[in-house]
Amino acid sequence: MTTYTTKSGDMWDSIAYALTGNRDHTGVIMQANPHYANVYIFEAGITLNIPDLEAVTTYEDLPPWKRGE
Repeated sequence: MTTYTTKSGDMWDSIAYALTGNRDHTGVIMQANPHYANVYIFEAGITLNIPDLEAVTTYEDLPPWKRGE
């Protein structure tokens, strides 16, 4: 697990996009930081926990050829 320090105006989906290039892991990042679940727009300087996002892929997220279909 790593951390991310917010910049003024960051939002959950923009953080996920900045870290992974897409917004697919927004929920995972939010779940790792439940004490900020009610925050929509962050102020600068908040440290968030960022789980290992590479390990988050689920079976349903894989393309059919990787699922053996």
